[in-house]
Amino acid sequence: MNRRQFVQTMGGGAFWLAAGGPARLLGAEAFAEPLIFDAMGEIRDVYGPELIREILASGLDAITVTLCDPKTFEQDAVDAAMDGIAGYDRYLAAHPDLFVKATSVADVDRARREGKLAVFYLFQNSTQFGRDLDRVDEFHALGVRSSQITYNYQNWAGAGCKERTGAGLTHFGVELIDKMNAARMLIDLSHANMRTMAEAIHASTAPVVVSHTACMTVFENVRNTTDENLRLLADHGGVVGICQIRPFVTDVRQGAFERYLDHIEHAVRVAGIDHVCIGSDRDHRVIELSDEYIAELKAEEGANFDEADWPLYMDELNGPRRMEAVWAGLAGRGLSSGDLEKVLGGNIYRLYRDVVG
Repeated sequence: MNRRQFVQTMGGGAFWLAAGGPARLLGAEAFAEPLIFDAMGEIRDVYGPELIREILASGLDAITVTLCDPKTFEQDAVDAAMDGIAGYDRYLAAHPDLFVKATSVADVDRARREGKLAVFYLFQNSTQFGRDLDRVDEFHALGVRSSQITYNYQNWAGAGCKERTGAGLTHFGVELIDKMNAARMLIDLSHANMRTMAEAIHASTAPVVVSHTACMTVFENVRNTTDENLRLLADHGGVVGICQIRPFVTDVRQGAFERYLDHIEHAVRVAGIDHVCIGSDRDHRVIELSDEYIAELKAEEGANFDEADWPLYMDELNGPRRMEAVWAGLAGRGLSSGDLEKVLGGNIYRLYRDVVG
């Protein structure tokens, strides 16, 4: 069953209510064909085939996933990176009917033809490189096509958004950017502080991505991006992905989805329609805040865990059909079909084509 048949069969509203979302599914004719690409989301190795098929039926064609825990340094970071690549390689290879390991946009095109999900690999830190620039080529050869320069704190390359000082890009960070440009590895500036972000945009000869963030003007949070940097990113050909982590978007639970749409609209006004995409940073499963799930979160997040931030999800986006909800919500705000296609996939596809190949 293809995605058009699936959407028609599910009957729209009844499915959305069962999934915990609104009873408003966009018509299948409008949503069946556009390219849908999540600039940074989750595909976990615990996802079974049924969930992946539901994700595919929703229209998602491509996604960039985080390979491993970014909160590691030195040899631990290298080991975690290698383990992450090996683990995802095994998972994707175990389901050749569902996945394509993507290293170029040609793989996205092939995945679409074959009804599969194209999966790109991302590191959310640069600590796996250490100070050895040759590792950029080594990880590129293993299929990694994107890496953040920083995570939340200071590393060899620059300062993250939670670092105590306002330090920016280091000398090594400039060298790393040069090397990534030469290797055609996409530079991701998510989690960077604003100075590091701005200096990295200027240092790169290729456009960059901030794959998962929100707008500081709409809601103040250390993970969000200023208008100044949104404009700078766009002026250099880059793309910003608006994330679906509720505490980054708003401090309210009811009505959070509308606040999320506000962030997308603001990013479009500031950066332009050609420079905004979706970087969900979210789990595809329908999440219930059970004691077991909270324990899992505490184990994953460590010192970053703050129970006041939970739930991370917005009700309308809590499940595998979330990109349909975004499409419908933005259509309700008046975005044209052409603009929706850009935001939901076309812009990030173009960036990968131009930078990665």
